[in-house]
Amino acid sequence: MGADEVPTSFGEATLNALRRSVGTRPRRWLVATTLLLGLLAAVAMTAAGQGGDLTFSTLSDMAQSLMSVTVPFLGVLLAHDLRRTPRTARLAPTLLAATLLAAAVGLFGVLVCTAALALAPSETAPDPWRHAATIAVGGVLVQIVAQLVGTGLGLLIRSAVVACLATIVLPLGLWAVLGGVDVLEPAQAFTPYATVRNLLSGQMSAVKWTQWLIVLLTWGVGLNALGAARLKRWKPGGDPAPGATTRDSAQAA
Repeated sequence: MGADEVPTSFGEATLNALRRSVGTRPRRWLVATTLLLGLLAAVAMTAAGQGGDLTFSTLSDMAQSLMSVTVPFLGVLLAHDLRRTPRTARLAPTLLAATLLAAAVGLFGVLVCTAALALAPSETAPDPWRHAATIAVGGVLVQIVAQLVGTGLGLLIRSAVVACLATIVLPLGLWAVLGGVDVLEPAQAFTPYATVRNLLSGQMSAVKWTQWLIVLLTWGVGLNALGAARLKRWKPGGDPAPGATTRDSAQAA
């Protein structure tokens, strides 16, 4: 396929986006670092011998939370590919590829935590596998939402470095600000960080699932919808703002 040829099918475009996600050495190192964070977290907690506190939930909370810090960086980089190669990179396949990559990271975390708990000393918390199925699903969902936050902010923010920092600062900052104001504290439940805690505890209710769905629609779908609208300004045949094409070309260079 030539550099200027558009993939002919959705599946081909998705595979192309998956290849781009690990297509350079820095990106491969980022993926490896993300997985290593989850592995080291699970091993460290098991080796520390926390005894009565060691459960699938506590392992998943640490491992999946750490991996969710760097997973959005991959989404930011994939989103910025759409700016640099607007003729060959397509939005929907890129978002699907980002989601699949995040789900794979979440599944890796599930396997690591399962192995760590299975190999842990016999002294663990009572019923260490409680809510294991819900937590396993939750771990995957945590990474997917984190990744969609990354793609959304990557589409909205021109600087990749700033976008990566925003994936950490904005969700945690909003959670902290809402928690610091009594009248706004109930809104904390609708932040990504709050839903992560709920999902990885396994104690989900209809209300908590509703809160997670709102977070997905707001931070995942909403950010990417805004980013998609902004991306149209950069697409060939679009209506870029005066000077936008020149600025984008200079940045890509």
